[in-house]
Amino acid sequence: MSAPARDRASRPSRRPGPVAALRGALHQWLERPLTSLHLVLAVFGLLTALGLVMVLSASAVSAYAAGGSSYGVFARQAAFAVIGLVLFWLGLKIPPRKLRAASPWLLAGCLVLLVLVLVPGLGATINGSRSWFRVAGLSLQPSELTKIALALWGAHVLVRHRPHPRTWRAALMPLLPVSLLVLALVLAQPDLGTTVSLMIIVFALLWFACAPLGLMAFIVSSGVVASVVLGTVATYRQSRITAFLNPDEADPLGPAYQARQSLYSLADGGLFGAGLGQGRAKWDYLPNADNDFIFAIIGEELGFVGAGAVIALFATLAYVGLRIAARSADPWMRVVAATLTVWLVAQACINIGYVVGLLPVTGIPLPLVSAGGTSLALALLSGGLLANFARHEPEAAAALRAHGQGRLARVLGLPEPSLPRAAATDRPTPRDRGR
Repeated sequence: MSAPARDRASRPSRRPGPVAALRGALHQWLERPLTSLHLVLAVFGLLTALGLVMVLSASAVSAYAAGGSSYGVFARQAAFAVIGLVLFWLGLKIPPRKLRAASPWLLAGCLVLLVLVLVPGLGATINGSRSWFRVAGLSLQPSELTKIALALWGAHVLVRHRPHPRTWRAALMPLLPVSLLVLALVLAQPDLGTTVSLMIIVFALLWFACAPLGLMAFIVSSGVVASVVLGTVATYRQSRITAFLNPDEADPLGPAYQARQSLYSLADGGLFGAGLGQGRAKWDYLPNADNDFIFAIIGEELGFVGAGAVIALFATLAYVGLRIAARSADPWMRVVAATLTVWLVAQACINIGYVVGLLPVTGIPLPLVSAGGTSLALALLSGGLLANFARHEPEAAAALRAHGQGRLARVLGLPEPSLPRAAATDRPTPRDRGR
């Protein structure tokens, strides 16, 4: 043996540094079969808990002024959180094939509700929109359920008999006429924020079903034109856009008031915030502090660190949702998981965008965090569906069937996930998108 070889053999093996060891441990954990399920449970649990705490903090002053109790808005939000947990359990429990089979009936029921909510005497008007039913003191918004129903049914029609909709006709029929009907009913309320969310869902459905690129470009351009038209036909929307484009010339006590106050709140928070419950903006300085602008209260009371944690949680939601879609063998579950993920994360991006001044105010709440019972409950239903699809990943389903589901799954009555029947070769390729 040569001298250099003896020297190499005599040297002790190098141990990986802490960064390399951490990276290796993270990689091993991400490769475990149930990681997607655990991430879904963690993200939705943390965002819901944070939302309840921040709704209590942001609404305490206005709730006391309106009803003599600081817990009025929080109590309603907590009640809907309980309903949402039940919906999460149902979304986790129902087999995906039954969900797919029921999707046409669910969407048909939502269409009936969207018509009934427009009938005077049945629908209630809140904040200028006839979008609500009042039942036993609770306000229910059928358009929120319609988002999930449209995602389930749209994925069903896109993957049925045509896993790769390569032509405009295959991609749009019957998705386009039904989507236009839903959008027309929501616009009649009128509710521009929900309309934008529905347009995002339709775009995500077509994108992840690999519709032709020409069609996607046409839809994007049509959506931009429609958004501009809808933003200018109503005076209050036009004033918001004008205030966004010319903030220095806008009336600080008029259309620019909310956007400016939200920036003041974020600036007051600094790095670590003023402390939970110690914010000043909720003392009637920032309208809708517990709803549309709750991210400003988070930034004021929890600082840059708290606001960054919220953004990190939604980034994790984007990762895990697309991970579930990529690992699913069933094409319907792939499209639904990706669409629900894009919807929730896009809503969060729009909300945070207009709170920090990057977008005009649109009135879209922050999912799972903003006050709004129907929105919270149905966002949790979406989380249950994502958790269900995570359990049906091929590796996860095999592990659960081989080693058992555990005591908690038995208590919740969760059935064993079925092994995938679709082959991995059914996955659309980049070449299919261009055809």
